[in-house]
Amino acid sequence: MASAPAPAPAPRTPHDGPAAPAHSPRPEGGPRRPIRRGPPGQGRGPRPEGGTPRSEGPRGRSSSAGPRGRGSSRDRMRMRRPAPNTTPKRGADYFPAAPASNVVRVIPLGGVEEVGRNMFCVETNGDIFIFDVGFQFVSEDSNPGVDYMLPNTAYLEKNADRVRAVFITHGHLDHIGGIPFLMNRFGNPPIYTQNLTAVMIQKRQEEYPDVPKPNLVVVEAGQTVTIGSTKVQFFAVTHSIPDSMGIAVETPYGNVVVTGDLKLDHDNGIPTAKEEKTWGVLAAQKNLFFIADSTNAERDGFSMPERKVHETLEEIIKNVHGRLIIGTFASQFERMIHIIETCEKLGKKVVTEGRSIKTNLEIAQKTNLINIKKDTIIPAQEIGDYPADKIVILSTGAQGEEFAALMRIATKQHKNIQLNPRDTIVLSSSVIPGNEIAVQKLKDNLYRNGVTLIHYRSSDVHSTGHGNTGELIWINKKVNAAFFMPAYGYYSMTASHAKAIEQAGRPRDSIILADNGTVIDIIDGVKLDVHKERVPNSPLIVDGFAIGDMQEVVIRDRQALAKDGMFVIIATVNLKTGKLRKSPDIISRGFVYLRESQDLLNQARLLIKKTVEDSTHGMNPVDLDYVKNNLTDVMSGYLFNRTNKAPMVIPVLIGV
Repeated sequence: MASAPAPAPAPRTPHDGPAAPAHSPRPEGGPRRPIRRGPPGQGRGPRPEGGTPRSEGPRGRSSSAGPRGRGSSRDRMRMRRPAPNTTPKRGADYFPAAPASNVVRVIPLGGVEEVGRNMFCVETNGDIFIFDVGFQFVSEDSNPGVDYMLPNTAYLEKNADRVRAVFITHGHLDHIGGIPFLMNRFGNPPIYTQNLTAVMIQKRQEEYPDVPKPNLVVVEAGQTVTIGSTKVQFFAVTHSIPDSMGIAVETPYGNVVVTGDLKLDHDNGIPTAKEEKTWGVLAAQKNLFFIADSTNAERDGFSMPERKVHETLEEIIKNVHGRLIIGTFASQFERMIHIIETCEKLGKKVVTEGRSIKTNLEIAQKTNLINIKKDTIIPAQEIGDYPADKIVILSTGAQGEEFAALMRIATKQHKNIQLNPRDTIVLSSSVIPGNEIAVQKLKDNLYRNGVTLIHYRSSDVHSTGHGNTGELIWINKKVNAAFFMPAYGYYSMTASHAKAIEQAGRPRDSIILADNGTVIDIIDGVKLDVHKERVPNSPLIVDGFAIGDMQEVVIRDRQALAKDGMFVIIATVNLKTGKLRKSPDIISRGFVYLRESQDLLNQARLLIKKTVEDSTHGMNPVDLDYVKNNLTDVMSGYLFNRTNKAPMVIPVLIGV
């Protein structure tokens, strides 16, 4: 099994600016990072790892989730977005020359060490083709204040003249979310995708009116187009959102096939005739390189078909007594459509709660996925005009988001919907990893209202959008490419995928386990050359309206503030004598309760006075920067020894 070599320490790139000296002077007036002093022999410990995995439903957070439930972020989503000016965080300075005519090159720029941030590029016939431009949500704990991360596009910028097209497999944010931020960096090439995805891209683009509009080319499954000198086929795949597609790029040595996210539609493990036909077309062709979804590769067997979920929800809607509230992902178009069509057949009214659900239903009507009768959907204010068993409420918030509709209903904060014991709540979603506590809080609040609660562990009310190992093996055998690279997942997922495919009979040396930035050359269609170095692959950071270079020190400072608070010292220093003019003022936030820590503060004031005057003894003129640095170190050590906490110490010295 070919595996990407371990990367060497990444050299700096032109994007990083000049290298800092070993002991960089801090910016004038800026806070200095405190030194955390622990017991002898004990270091500061490793930095927290990256974001939590998010692998269910519409991968990453669904469009219904909102950005981590923070009020300010929700408000930002409604604001006019500025034109992004992005700069890579850091990365390797490796830019291999364009491949020779007998070489097909594949580079994953994102999506093989995480769930999200999907972007791959394939090079053939002198051209570069890009697959997906997604982003990744990150953990608030490990990256406080960061909204999401984007793929590094330095390699594409360097070769922008060779970028011919972008292919978007489907409309989830981990595949389209980076478009407003990144497309202009490599020339804003045409984007080929299906109709629903194109409309979703356009809708999202409305939030960024100052960036160039994407050049969208709508294609259909089964269609073949020629771009430059390369033929490209589009084929339908089954996923949790309509108009999902895979792509096959023709090369002189066979197709490079990319699935995007997918599963199989099947009956008890037997793929349907539609699946047989789709994959049979590819099976009849010569396929060189196969890139496939690994998100559920750690699960055996076959996943539950969405059809089973529709049947379960239909039975619940038919038989429920009282009102029914269904919480689901807003991007589950087919599920929402089936719920509404079932309600129309049964003469029930539908109330939609949540901005993303309303938006996506508008998109569904615009793309002719559904034709809703005029009187089917009613406003929440009219719920009381109908019998309770004639009301179905479709709501966002099944992941326990603090400000989403379902949580507001559960906590009695909704002005039009108050729960009662006759109500039934269906959580038609699984729990995204990292949201367990929020979902448990939601369930507790719902149960406090005496309602009946149905969820995916108690009934078949949710199915994944990603295939289990049984499906992945079946697809892999159908495509039967010369080489295979598992993708779309954390390393544990891609490694599990590789192992399952190898155990199913594929030769080990035809499987490539790649990292982001790995350069894979297929020479003459038979020989693999995995480069020892990787192209720039560290992520871009989106932080509110700031998009680009987020230095690690900023993240560490935010983590320190969140964990141990801040300790601000304000003192006036006589520049002639080095003496303090008066007792220093101290401001503390998130560290200790000052009224109950008078002894600590009194001792701190004495130590501040002594440290300043000792530092300035014999100094003429007084160097306030030197004094600040010394004061920070002394006070950090003192506070840690007294409290076992390491607040950020910020000295503000005023010279007079």
